[in-house]
Amino acid sequence: MRDRVSKFLAASMALVLLVGLTGCGARKPTFPDGPMKLAYVPLDDRPDNVERAEYLAESLDYDLLMPGRDLYATKLDGQPLNAAGTQSGNRAALYEWVLSQEEAGCDRYILSLDQLLSGGLVSSRAMTGESSVTLTDGTALTEPELLDSLLSLLSKDKNNQVWLLDSVMRLAPTVGYGGFGLNEYNTLRNYGIAARPHLTGDALSVENITADYRLGADGQELEVRSAEPLPDGAVENYLAARVRKLRLSAHLLGALDGGAYANFHVLIGVDDSSAEDSIQKNEIAYLSVNLRAGDWLLSGVDDLAFKAITKLYLQDCGWNGAKISLRYIGGLEAQPACDYDYQPLETLVDQHLDFFDLQKLSKTSGADFQILVLTAPAEPERSGDYTWALINALSENRKNRIPTVLIDASNDAYGTVIHDALAKQAELSSLLAYSGFLDMAIVTGTAISHGVARYAWLTHTPSPEKDDVANTAFVKTLSDSVIKDFAFRNTVRNDLYAYVRDELGGSPDNFYRPEIDRAQVLSVLEADMAASAAPVLANFSSGKILVGLSPWVESGCGTLTLSNYCFPWNRVFEIGMDIRRQTSAPEG
Repeated sequence: MRDRVSKFLAASMALVLLVGLTGCGARKPTFPDGPMKLAYVPLDDRPDNVERAEYLAESLDYDLLMPGRDLYATKLDGQPLNAAGTQSGNRAALYEWVLSQEEAGCDRYILSLDQLLSGGLVSSRAMTGESSVTLTDGTALTEPELLDSLLSLLSKDKNNQVWLLDSVMRLAPTVGYGGFGLNEYNTLRNYGIAARPHLTGDALSVENITADYRLGADGQELEVRSAEPLPDGAVENYLAARVRKLRLSAHLLGALDGGAYANFHVLIGVDDSSAEDSIQKNEIAYLSVNLRAGDWLLSGVDDLAFKAITKLYLQDCGWNGAKISLRYIGGLEAQPACDYDYQPLETLVDQHLDFFDLQKLSKTSGADFQILVLTAPAEPERSGDYTWALINALSENRKNRIPTVLIDASNDAYGTVIHDALAKQAELSSLLAYSGFLDMAIVTGTAISHGVARYAWLTHTPSPEKDDVANTAFVKTLSDSVIKDFAFRNTVRNDLYAYVRDELGGSPDNFYRPEIDRAQVLSVLEADMAASAAPVLANFSSGKILVGLSPWVESGCGTLTLSNYCFPWNRVFEIGMDIRRQTSAPEG
């Protein structure tokens, strides 16, 4: 294998240099010697997978190394293509980039297999069959061969710690990619939600699962019901993509069966699911029973990198778990938080507690920190009471010096009322972590991973109050989550949807179909965010962050400013932005 790698490594380095990449350099086995190198291939180029992953890694003293953005970017239909002339990531270049990091001495990896094998999450839902990968030296590898080669190479260095990220394909592909429209999405999601034959034991195989894709729970072929005619082959392509995805995941688990891969860990996320007995259920069951000890399958995909970065840090710092107090406010924790979850909220929370070795205590006394979870109101007429209870809980924790993780899993049930109350009455900068933005399926993993990461860093870092670089990165990831949830999601985003649709005659889901004045949309975003984010920025700037636990030490949060707004996928749904923290000390 080394001989083959050497043949094309020199050629691939030319490509690496062209896109602005660097090797890992000398190993940094211990954190006191400086940041540890961590090579990361992201799921795609959305902010959760790039900027926020960078913030989290830097807050834990990792030096996060990533390939050039063009190599892993996703382009929706009609948008300018990547340099390779594709809408998806460059699988060959990414594979060779990973090899270059290994050659340079890196020994920490977080690798998205959806990106490496399919060119990104969206592409993984659209690819319908085998598509070989041609390397710089002309070698052609099938996708299983590429995966086997990568695993074999990384397994040779026993110092390597490798987290492999994978996903269960969601119930329908992505609107606006590969000619796929809203009617196809709705039709195929409803088709995917329908129950299939329930497989168990020896019958639970890839062959049986895929053979039953077309069958309902009664064994009869399911009818596809569509409001409008579907394009030719739409159902066939949808099922073929599922077959390909499941077979690759099964190959991964089979390839790792053996002692050579003890330092490899698999984390599989369940994407866009349903509480119904859907097409995913047999897939989830099959993958679950084939996981090794130390591998996990959890709800959520866009939070996979957060969970893996945190888990890797826990391994590196010698984490022995923590005791936590868990409190739900709102009363609906026993049901899914939204239509895209396949389990009750409390089940998802408990699974993430297990993942991070968190022990629930029956009371706050004796807990290392508390996790507060706001659910939708069981009694809508009592929404004000639930809001007061949350504010009061945060105030009491602040007074009693109890570090707190806050999860808003209410799925917008309180509108902007809860955000206004928190911005006016809570000290947001004092939280260990917060999440409420984007789909509820990823909110739990996002908040808990960030909260555990911060708590572990505070307890395992000598003089954490003196590490301004890590503390600034922490402020960025916390404020990014709060600002996008409070200022963007419920106010600015809705206004932008209406503006693009009604004023510009365009599509909020793709600024190139039809093409609109993107500079004007950006101008409106900047103006709206200046107004909507102001109360949140003021809250942070007047608050303190926790920078030490024993003894308890707080530091001024500093003044936060936002700049360089962008729409990374040229659509309204998500935004990127730069966050700058100005303190009396030099900024990291």
